[in-house]
Amino acid sequence: QVQLVESGGGLVQAGGSLILTCAASGNIFRINAMGWYRQAPGKHRELVATITRGARTDYGDSVKGRFTVSRDNAKNTVYLEMNSLKPEDTAVYYCNAAHSRGSYESNIWGQGTQVTVSS
Repeated sequence: QVQLVESGGGLVQAGGSLILTCAASGNIFRINAMGWYRQAPGKHRELVATITRGARTDYGDSVKGRFTVSRDNAKNTVYLEMNSLKPEDTAVYYCNAAHSRGSYESNIWGQGTQVTVSS
């Protein structure tokens, strides 16, 4: 099995920064795209950022220019640098990875890490 473990969440004041880390482990054949999604209370889960193995990125509109996603393919790890945080960024942040073995691909989710931004 493949699992994702997030770290780096916590409480931060508006305008501050956090870096989230997500590392994949287990019986890894190939990790393709990785990314971050978030879910605030009463809201649907939304895209934060994704990144391919070739470092192509995609960001949700609300975080463009403030967040940066990166990855280390050798470590099967994805990062999310969050700057200029706003209270509306408060959510549980979930790591995601597309895992493939041959022609089969599965979508793996981490347990989530809470990010709380105070005003």
